[in-house]
Order: sequence, then C-alpha cells, then structure tokens
Amino acid sequence: MLVLLLEWSRAIVARQPGLALAALLLGGAALIATALPFSAERLGLGTSMLALRVLGGIALGSVLLLPAAVRAGAVPLIPAGLAAAAVVVSIGEEVAFRGALYAVLEDLGGAPLAIVGSTLLWTLAHVLSHPPEFLGAVAAAGLLLALWRWACKDLVGPIVGHVIADLAL
Repeated sequence: MLVLLLEWSRAIVARQPGLALAALLLGGAALIATALPFSAERLGLGTSMLALRVLGGIALGSVLLLPAAVRAGAVPLIPAGLAAAAVVVSIGEEVAFRGALYAVLEDLGGAPLAIVGSTLLWTLAHVLSHPPEFLGAVAAAGLLLALWRWACKDLVGPIVGHVIADLAL
C-alpha cells in the first residue's frame, strides 16, 4: 500500500502549479527507495546477460509504443524539460511495482499473485494521473511488464521499456 500511496501523492502534488517537476523527481526517488530492503538479484536487477536484457527492454518499449505509432500525427508529448523527471519516475515505478511489490506478492502467493496483484495496483495507482479511457492501456502495459518480470526474472527490460515509452508518449 505504500507504493500506491506514494504514486497517488506524487500525482496530486504534480497537479499544483509549479510543482510538477519536483513532484516527479521526488516521487520517483521515493518509489525507488521502496526497494532498499531487497537485494538487486531479488528485484531482478542482476548484471548477468545485461546486453540481452537491455535489448529485451528495447523490444518491450517498442511494443508499448504500438498504440501511439498507429495514431495519425503521433509526436512525443512530453516537454523536453520533463525528460529527466520522466526517466526517474519510470525507473521508480518499475523498481516499486515490478521490483519490491512484485517480490513481496510473490513471497505471499507465488507468481500468479505477483503478476495479477502488481498489475491491479499499478492500474489503480494511475487512476489519478490518467484519463479513465486510458486505464485499459495502462493495465495492458502493466501486465506485459509483470509477465516479462516473471518469465525472465528480470527488471532491467521493464525499466528500459518503460523509460522508452514514457519519453515517447
């Protein structure tokens, strides 16, 4: 529930005039901090086959961008000044949802609970920051990233994919 509270707090503060950048940077850092009690390996952040895991992340990012690619006149919507903040939030969300939260849920009920639970909480976390009609896409992205986390025991790919998608959308 801490992860959900952090994400909602970040979304609420980001709506305040002049606080969006600070909310993104501090919120992303707070999400990253949720993983401090876990080892890198437990989070899926080991360094074995790193190049292949980064390549997998590029592939994930490509899949996450498919809906935008079919839109006529699709162009990046994120202002250049927010790019660094988008990277921090992307990393923070992955470390928190598919890292720490996934690990806790997997310990409690195995991979099915970790996949479904992290996807549901991920979607719920985005209720305040995304329009309702976009939540289906958020859920699909969360499920794809959770399935990658499970199948590959990897968090590098989801981080790279999420960063690519957030920078391009």
